Amino acid sequence: MFLDRFWANTINGLSYGSIYALVALGYTLVYGVLQLINFAHSEIFVIGVFGVYFTFLALGFQPGQTPNVPLAGIIANLVLAGAVGMILAGVAAVILERVAYRPLRKRNAPRLAFLITAIGASFVIQQIFRITRGSNPEGTIRLLPPEPLFRIFGAPVTNLQVIIIVAALALFVIADTFVNRTRLGRGVRAVAQDPATATLMGVNRERVIMITFLLGGLLAGAAALFYLMTIPQGAVFNGGFLLGIKAFAAAVLGGIGNLRGALLGGLILGIAENYGQSLFGGDWRDVVAFVLLVGVLMFRPTGILGESLGKARV
Repeated sequence: MFLDRFWANTINGLSYGSIYALVALGYTLVYGVLQLINFAHSEIFVIGVFGVYFTFLALGFQPGQTPNVPLAGIIANLVLAGAVGMILAGVAAVILERVAYRPLRKRNAPRLAFLITAIGASFVIQQIFRITRGSNPEGTIRLLPPEPLFRIFGAPVTNLQVIIIVAALALFVIADTFVNRTRLGRGVRAVAQDPATATLMGVNRERVIMITFLLGGLLAGAAALFYLMTIPQGAVFNGGFLLGIKAFAAAVLGGIGNLRGALLGGLILGIAENYGQSLFGGDWRDVVAFVLLVGVLMFRPTGILGESLGKARV
């Protein structure tokens, strides 16, 4: 059974893993610059999910209906909804940094205060969605039904999987190029390596931190579009909790603070949980993923790649 579905699970795992990787990039960017585990990042992702969902509604798509729109129109609507989700998530991430974390930095608060604030901000955002939208998931809107495009070793590869994997890799390349090849990216790496020296050398630390949160939020917004394409009923107030935990685990697995580690960790986690589901059943999907994480960290505590953002090579 496992061997029969090996390639199907691998392709499905790469698709899910691409979503984890995009969210994991936000965790790893913030940790690389501030040494902060931003547990509210999962709720930034949820803001992107609702942004995409409400854009679908504003464009005239209703839950339960099959859209009668040409393929080019569907793609244009997906791009528009994804752009709105990215902008909302990016702006929300910047506001979170300004409201929750910047005042603590000005007061030289201990790291524990940042951690508690992140958890508190996460609950506040969750409850805002619960109070305004209720506890039940929003109605299902599926713009692009999955259809097989081609086969790899007999396993069907759908249009959704191709779009998600290719788009996620493209976004990763853009983010990696930004951090490693641009002037602003050099500022991000300088602050990650030595904030005091970077400030003395003329780097605007607060600006770098704002850009870091903005970039993480934009990537989470893109992940939100792919998540809703995969799980159309995924717009729910606490929908980011488990995915956020897995994305954080992916960042740690690859080496938190390392962009390429976040991508690698996300893909490995996505594949591992699909293999685990095939071997042990759906109830073990999440268990296998975290057992893998613990197993890897026992032998390599810094993650698979283990290189910090500040030490990344140009």
